[in-house]
Parts: sequence; C-alpha cells; structure tokens
Amino acid sequence: MAAPKKGRKASAQSKPGRSLALILIAIAALTGGMFASGHTTPRLGIDLAGGTSITLRAEAEPGQESAINKTNMDTAVQIMERRVNGLGVSEAEVQTQGDKNIIVNIPKGTNSKQARDQVGTTAKLYFRPVLQREASGGPAQPEPSASPSGSPSASPSGSSKATDPTKSTGSATPSATATTQGRAVTGGLKADSSPSPSASADGDTAKLQAAYTALDCSKPAQRAQAGKDAKAGETTVACGKDGDAWTKFLLGPVAVDGTEVKDAKASFDTTRAAGWQVDMTFNGSGSKKFSSITGELAKQSSPQNEFAIVLDDEVVSHPYVQQAITGGNAQISGSFTQEEAKSLANMLSYGALPLTFSEDSVTTVTAALGGEQLHAGLIAGAIGLALVVIYLLVYYRGLSVIAILSLLVSAALTYTIMSLLGPTIGFALNLPAVCGAIVAIGITADSFIVYFERVRDEVREGRTLRPAVERAWPRARRTILVSDFVSFLAAAVLFIVTVGKVQGFAFTLGLTTLLDVVVVFLFTKPLLTLLARTKFYGGGHPWSGLDPKRLGARPPLRRTRRPSAPIETKEA
Repeated sequence: MAAPKKGRKASAQSKPGRSLALILIAIAALTGGMFASGHTTPRLGIDLAGGTSITLRAEAEPGQESAINKTNMDTAVQIMERRVNGLGVSEAEVQTQGDKNIIVNIPKGTNSKQARDQVGTTAKLYFRPVLQREASGGPAQPEPSASPSGSPSASPSGSSKATDPTKSTGSATPSATATTQGRAVTGGLKADSSPSPSASADGDTAKLQAAYTALDCSKPAQRAQAGKDAKAGETTVACGKDGDAWTKFLLGPVAVDGTEVKDAKASFDTTRAAGWQVDMTFNGSGSKKFSSITGELAKQSSPQNEFAIVLDDEVVSHPYVQQAITGGNAQISGSFTQEEAKSLANMLSYGALPLTFSEDSVTTVTAALGGEQLHAGLIAGAIGLALVVIYLLVYYRGLSVIAILSLLVSAALTYTIMSLLGPTIGFALNLPAVCGAIVAIGITADSFIVYFERVRDEVREGRTLRPAVERAWPRARRTILVSDFVSFLAAAVLFIVTVGKVQGFAFTLGLTTLLDVVVVFLFTKPLLTLLARTKFYGGGHPWSGLDPKRLGARPPLRRTRRPSAPIETKEA
C-alpha cells in the first residue's frame, strides 16, 4: 500500500509547472480585464487626487434622539450619494463615521459649494399629482388599466399597487388600488384643482409646458436640474426611472408633505398573493390630506389619477388611485422584490424623520499636497525595497533571483487587483493604503526567508538539494501560514474597528497578506523545485546560495566497525 502512495507523491512533486502556469494565467487574465475595463490605474483617493472633504453631524429634534440609528444613517448615505452623483460626480465617497457623522469626499473638478448645498440639507419628500407623463425622448408610455372597485387588479410586470388596508380587514370602506410601472414621485391635487396643468407662481404656464416638452431625462445634466428649487405650491417637472428607461413628469403642487408620513415599512402580503409591499401610516394632518387627494385623483383618468412620490426632485413611484383611501393607512404593493420594498420604505421613512445635518468641518485637499506625500512615501518604499534586495543578494546569492521574481509577481497581482477594485467596489488608493502596501514588502520577504532557511538547514544536514527542497516545505509552510494568519487577523480587526482612511491601510495589508500565501504556494515553491533540478543550483555552485561547503554541511554518516574485545586464554 505504501508504494502507490509514494508514487503519487513523487508525481505531484515532479509537475511544479502546473502551479506556475496557473498563476501566470491568473496574471494574464487580470491584466486583460484591467485593459478591457479601461481602468489601467488604481482609483486615487481624495488625498492623492485632491478635492473637498465634508464632515456632517446628524442632529435630531428634542425627544426623538432614537431617529439617529444605523438604518437611517445608511439611508442618508444612499440619498447623499445620489445627490452628489446627480452633479455628475461618479467617484464621490460617502460613508458613515461613528454613530452620528457622515464623511463626504468629493474629488477635484466639482463645484464644492453646490455639492455642500446638495449633501448638507435634509431629504425632501413630497406627494404630488401627476398631470402629464411620457417616456423621455420617446412616445408616451402605455397607460395601466384600472381594475373595477373591490375586485383584484392585474398588475403589469414590474408594476406596483397602492391599496387601502381596510379591504383585508373586511371594512365597508371601499378599497383604492394604484398601479405603477417603475419609479415615480408622490404628490396630490388640491380639492379644487383640475386635471389640466396648473400655472406656476408667476402664471407662466406656457414656459413650464415648454420646459416639460424640452426635458430629456436621459441626459444627466437635465435630469439634475429638473424640478430644482421648485416650491411646494408650484407646478414643476421631474424625472423618474421606470425599469431601465427614464420618464418625464409634469407634476402639480404638493398635496402631502413627506414629514406627514408617520411610518413606512416593507412587509410580505400573504393574503392576496401580492408579494412584497410597503405599508404607509400618516399622521393626523397627513391622513386628511391623503384622503382628500386620493378622492380627487379617483375622479380623473390616467395618468391624471396618479400621485407621484418625489424624493429630492426625483420620482421614485407613481401609483394610480381608483377610490379615496381613508384611515391614514395605505400600501404600495405589486411586483416588488424584498430589496426594492425595503429601499422604498426607507426613503419614505427617512423623509418623515426630523433628522438634519450640520457641517462640522469642510477641508479642501490639494492634489499637490497629496502628490508630495505620495512621492515621499514611494521614495521610502523604494529605499526599503532596495535594502531588502541588497540583503538578499549578499546573503542568499542565487536564491535572491527567486525572491525578486516572487516580489515582482506579488506586485503585478496587487496592482491589477487594485485597479479592478476601484470600479467594482469603489476602492480608492489613499496614502494609508500605500503605507499598507509598503509594509507588505517585509511580510512577503519574511516568507521567502523562512523557506530558504529551512532548505539550507536540510543541506547542512548533508542532503542534496532536491530532497532538501521537499523535506523543508512542510515545516516552512506551517510557519508561513501561521505568520500570515496573524497578519491577516490584525488587518481584519483594524478594518472592522476603524473608519475612514485607516481602513485603507487595513484593507491593503489584508489583501497583500492573502496574495503572499498565493505567491509562495503557486510561484516560489514550484520555481525552487524546478531550479533544484539544474546543475547551477542542484550542484551547489558557490554563487547559488546553496553551496554545502559554505553552509558547513556535515559529511554523510557512515557505519564503522568497533574493535573487538581481546580474548583471554587460560594457560594449560
């Protein structure tokens, strides 16, 4: 039974080329993906690219301190990201810091004053009536069909409905159903309003109609300006996304303010097989206004029987109404996924929260300052790398070639992965991250030294290089894995307990530690196995770093005969 096992082991050891081919293919694939994506350099953080850093602190009204919680802070981050991205900034960083702070890093090239106005104000949520809507830059959308009162309605794919919860409880109050395709804004008509577009404050109806006609929501610049600075009592235009297409809207004055939404949450409706839905509860004044507006909308024809939910001048939902919804409770239901329902519920809840933000600090970071620090950091890293190479050349001689090639492979993997992580997860290379990469040079070099010393110890014991390489690997492997595990654990803890730029250091340190394991297992060890078969290394050349005489190898032990004891004879 032992012979086949030895045969398999020898076969595995005799094919190190497979491991080398695997890691080279991985480098080629990552490099190809980097060029194919168009991101050939890592994304730079604000300290290297320059820009504006804004620190915002959340504040709650007296008696409502519980509003500042993780859920609402995460929702605020999402809203702020959308606000900043509406300015055409695709690489802005918005993240929480601690329990009450939000850090907004805006790269250079953005109007910092406009960005501060966008991110520093409370989210604005309104319910407005829909006066007109059509696909932006194309024909009008097909109008959804309304189901008869009290009967189930068939919602089109990707649609949502708003219903009165009293229907499920058996109340005599008739139910109202609203169906929407994609996203839309909330709104309402005044009791005495008509379905025709209402004039703005200055009475310039023609100008507003012209603006609606010319609006192209597929263009980010026009989309960001649509409905901007519109007052609650004015008719306005807005954009919303229905699936993958943009829709433009002409909306009436605000009927219900978002602050009048008492609560909103996502739930799963098991009674009518409607799937996920959003339950809304209004306060006293909001309940009366919502009942009034839904009653007026139910008298209109599509699309003027729809109300739009508008968050920061963007329509997120636009259900239609069949009958008045009374009681202060309503549901928006239909073909929602769980994530979509939770997202809309968070938006509705956040608009109703008394949560505002005040600026703690605004810092302008110049690219020149970050460039100087990066230049100094790179010089320090180059000096450290040069010292490591010199040490390897002097002490390990020919073995230093393996170490240097392994460092180059590790650098190639780190660079390509960092370049791809920028557009994938938003990773930005900042100064602490550069420091983490520099520290990783020592971790990687330490792994090579551990393995090389194990091999040299085997040679000192009198073994030839090929068996020495294989016998040294199991013990060196354990040491390398334990050392890298400790480094990775420290990086993971640092990443979890810290915020801001320090996380960049921890992330880079953890990434390079994992890559060290990959490089040692798939490149360093297989390469040394191959070189051990050459005459230069296997024969113990003086410049190979594995010369038995230079290492003080012991001569092979040989058995010697012991002298036999003298035989005593007795005299006759």
